[in-house]
Amino acid sequence: MSDQQSYEGGPYSGYDPYGQQRTPGNWAPQPEQPQFPNPYAEPYGAQQGAAQQWQGQTWDTQNHARVPVAEQPYQQPPAPEPEPEPAFGPATLAGNARITDAQRARLEGRSPIIEPGIQPAALTALLGALLAVAAPLGSYALVVPLVLLQAVTAAGWFRLNGMWPARQGIALAFLGGLVADVAVLAAGREQAPVAILGPLGIWVLLALVLQLRSHASPDERMYGLMATVASSALAILATGYLGAAPAAVSVGAAAVAVAVLARALPMPTPVSVVLALLAGAGAGFAVGGLTDLGAQGAALGAGAAVCALIGHRVAAYDYPSRFVHFTAGVALPLAAAAPAVWLLGRVFS
Repeated sequence: MSDQQSYEGGPYSGYDPYGQQRTPGNWAPQPEQPQFPNPYAEPYGAQQGAAQQWQGQTWDTQNHARVPVAEQPYQQPPAPEPEPEPAFGPATLAGNARITDAQRARLEGRSPIIEPGIQPAALTALLGALLAVAAPLGSYALVVPLVLLQAVTAAGWFRLNGMWPARQGIALAFLGGLVADVAVLAAGREQAPVAILGPLGIWVLLALVLQLRSHASPDERMYGLMATVASSALAILATGYLGAAPAAVSVGAAAVAVAVLARALPMPTPVSVVLALLAGAGAGFAVGGLTDLGAQGAALGAGAAVCALIGHRVAAYDYPSRFVHFTAGVALPLAAAAPAVWLLGRVFS
């Protein structure tokens, strides 16, 4: 028996290690064993694609195209919500209720002078009437409305210069007025000039020291120094009412009250100025007739009215605010008239 025959007839004759097909004469057909799919094997399509070759046409992509997914309509992003309108609209020439009188005047190109009006004038007249009535009652009665005048003067001058809040400067100026009042009360009316000029010089030095200790820029320190000195000077010079004769105080305060009311009347400025001077002189003449000044009260009243109109003009300068009108607009006419009342009272008495 040859090797080939022994191999084919041997126990391994049914095994073909290379998987080649044999002719029927070489070996007996074996019954096909049922093949079960392996659950862990690759998918059927993958096995078929690896061992099977397609003889026909290829896959028809036109007839078996991928089913398109329903497209969702394009949605635009939501529009952003509009920003809230500003609380204060822009200033317009047509007139905006939210802008100040100064802003409206500046936009319309009008004069920077805005008169305080009738209400501050009425307060000035009230304060002047209190001074006129309290003067004959004595120095201690006069000091009550005088202190109120000095407080409003100190606050109004700083606000008129655009410096707010300025607590130290206002307090310093008001304290200067109080020190001058105490000095005049202690020294008497005859020594009033010395009692007034002494605190004035001291307060100028205090204002200078206060500004030197400031950490602001040199320009701001100079501006603050001038405002503090001017405010202190006005508050201290208002003590002149306390150093003047009671009759002169009554005449001068009454003249200021009437002149400011006449100046606030709605009429052209030149006419109102002339009317205010005449009203001041008339009030001085009337009140002077009730005192020992007599007809000289008209001259004193006219002089006090001139100073009052200057203070009124200063309070109306550079687009002042309503707060300025009710502080500087009230106090400056009376504070500016105090030196004239003291001086003319000494002349006519």
